[in-house]
Amino acid sequence: MAEKNKYERGGHKFSSYNKPIRTPKKNKKFAVLAKQGDDVKLVRFGDPNMSIKKGQPARKKSYCARSGGIKGTNNKLSANYWSRKKWDC
Repeated sequence: MAEKNKYERGGHKFSSYNKPIRTPKKNKKFAVLAKQGDDVKLVRFGDPNMSIKKGQPARKKSYCARSGGIKGTNNKLSANYWSRKKWDC
């Protein structure tokens, strides 16, 4: 039987690469053990004091437009990539 949390990095346990989890710490809302090619990096993203309101079309449109100009939109090792993925941009 496979071990449920087989990767551990930065005090967090991950079941696999490229699967975001909620973080118990107060500095960021999510963490992901990102893997692109042979590179592996722990990426933390999201403001823990803000709620995500992606169900509201106007807010989603505004966020996606605002974050599209930031570099890292196609790089799995960047926080912007994972944040945009959460918003379904």
